[in-house]
Amino acid sequence: MKLYLDPGHGGSDPGALGNGIQEKDIVLDIALRIRSILLNDYENVQVNMSRTNDSTVSLSQRTDQANSWGADYFLSIHCNAFNGTAQGYEDYIHSNLSSSSPTAGYQDIIHSEVTQVNQLQDRGQKQANFHVLRETVMPALLTENGFIDNSHDAALMKDPSWRQRVAQGHVNGLEKAFSLKRKPDENVGVVYKVIAGAFKSKDNADSRSTLLESKGIESIVNTVVISGETWYRVQAGAFSIRENAEKRLVEVQHAGIQDAYIITENSNTNQVQTSGYSILGQTFLSPVQMNEYVKTINPQAIEIAQYYHALGTYYGIRGDIAFAQAMHETDFLRFTGIVHSSQNNFCGLGATGPDNPGASFATPEEGVLAHIQHLYAYASTNSLPGKYDLVDPRFDLVQRGSASTWTELNGKWAVPGTNYGQSILDLYGRMITAAIDNLNRILGVIE
Repeated sequence: MKLYLDPGHGGSDPGALGNGIQEKDIVLDIALRIRSILLNDYENVQVNMSRTNDSTVSLSQRTDQANSWGADYFLSIHCNAFNGTAQGYEDYIHSNLSSSSPTAGYQDIIHSEVTQVNQLQDRGQKQANFHVLRETVMPALLTENGFIDNSHDAALMKDPSWRQRVAQGHVNGLEKAFSLKRKPDENVGVVYKVIAGAFKSKDNADSRSTLLESKGIESIVNTVVISGETWYRVQAGAFSIRENAEKRLVEVQHAGIQDAYIITENSNTNQVQTSGYSILGQTFLSPVQMNEYVKTINPQAIEIAQYYHALGTYYGIRGDIAFAQAMHETDFLRFTGIVHSSQNNFCGLGATGPDNPGASFATPEEGVLAHIQHLYAYASTNSLPGKYDLVDPRFDLVQRGSASTWTELNGKWAVPGTNYGQSILDLYGRMITAAIDNLNRILGVIE
């Protein structure tokens, strides 16, 4: 199923305004949550979005792109406004469609699912001659998720948990309407434990636990026997969702503890796996969020985050963490080391000293491509996908699959580099914090 997801307005067009918030921000957040749920939880779903950041996109650009892509369904997310007194949820299909049309059937299903969870007055199912409903060749629906100038509805919009429920309601409707299949739950019985250090001395473990407590992070000390030796392990949380464990890992690292890691335990098999952030995976931060963060440190930084996002997505590499690695290597694109900016070498490929500043690439995009390909060599044993030529001059020098996580790059990418991966993850954690703070500032929300 190919879904074209359209967060309304954006860029120079804020949409509806009220109660200190803008429609373009609210609907983008809901749409990104819809995409995340669909891609993470469902099989055989493709999502294309009219915008993933605060950019200006015309109505014709939205419908032309959906039509040329061959989308199966067009879903446009909006908020309403009137005079401060109106409130509630409503959705629209095109005015020339009958109640027996397939599009009307999809509307029936999605309307029912969204109104079950959104805590809004149900204003009904409607029809209109909106551009995105008229000019799309596939079934299309436009949802109006509350009135932004109404104090009741706006208070809900400011709540991230409400936006998540609304996103889930849309997904529930799409699941039923298109018979989407959920991915098999491979993590039943899996617990992700954040370990903030392991010590042979209980006093040292207790000191680490006390440090965490002083930073507002709860922890316990567990005793484990490894190869006949007793160790005292400081545990800073246990989670059933890996993303939550990763967030706690970042908090622990921000507290000054760089030797923290995640243990994956399966209660069904008694298997234990120690890991950090995987190099392979989905890119979460947008190019705008990445570029904005770097410019808070280096206002003259060139914008290359779009290449990390696009190429990371193509190769299945965490493009946002790769971007953090580039910022670490280049001193936030100031190039204060032996590599010069003209080389477009953002990860120090081949650089060994003043007499050998490493590889050079023709364009910034080619330099990012080489970086992503080099990470792919470390993280995967699969053949390199064929869309792009191999531009990494050191690809064949890597022991394929020898580093599946960023911390496993220690001593490989940087020598001795005992905290190399941790430094990258610490920088990535700061990028996440900045992105969350900026979103809260935009929405006027304190979580």
